[in-house]
Amino acid sequence: MPHPEAEAGVAVKICGLRRREDVRAVERAGARYAGVVLSRGFTRSIEPGRAAAILDGTRLTRVAVVVDETPEEAARLARLVGAQVVQLHGEESPEDVRALRGLGPWKVWKAVRAASPANVEEALARYGGVVDALLLEGRREGVVGGGGARLEVEDHPLREPARSVAFVLAGGLTPESVGAAVERHRPDVVDVSSGVEARPGEKDATRVRAFVEAVARAGAPAT
Repeated sequence: MPHPEAEAGVAVKICGLRRREDVRAVERAGARYAGVVLSRGFTRSIEPGRAAAILDGTRLTRVAVVVDETPEEAARLARLVGAQVVQLHGEESPEDVRALRGLGPWKVWKAVRAASPANVEEALARYGGVVDALLLEGRREGVVGGGGARLEVEDHPLREPARSVAFVLAGGLTPESVGAAVERHRPDVVDVSSGVEARPGEKDATRVRAFVEAVARAGAPAT
């Protein structure tokens, strides 16, 4: 049975949204997921009340991105924005995931920084039974999250190792590179933030549209 994320082809998540005009551009371009960073202290962090306001009235699936919050605090933040997905982007344990799943109806994605295919297999063994999706990105020392680091496993297609959960590909993707990444790894979702920005925290509508179009071309069935 395919993952729900894969039912309509490869979906796009635009993360780090901070402005209403960017949310509108993301929706017009045809992305499915809108990510807001609700934990404090990061370049693209946004207060939950403001996040809820910029997302109001959209059909986008809302993703609450949190970093090393308690399950209870993550749930509180998710409720404030009406999130359908909670993305855990720190060192959260499988026990944290289980607790969070019991606090609301949302799906849970776990971000994993991978430097090798072995890291992917380890993450799958650790989280595969408790998360709805693994978000795989590159590793950059001293940075929480991928920091735009590309996933350096180009010689190892990831579709097979990640088969038991949905697979979100992130890290260093751009409109110019995402097509090849989709063709190589066949993810369910691709996630981008800095790769479609004019400057940190401000999306470029032209690059957002180009990214979504590149994913659609690469993910289209062969004819």
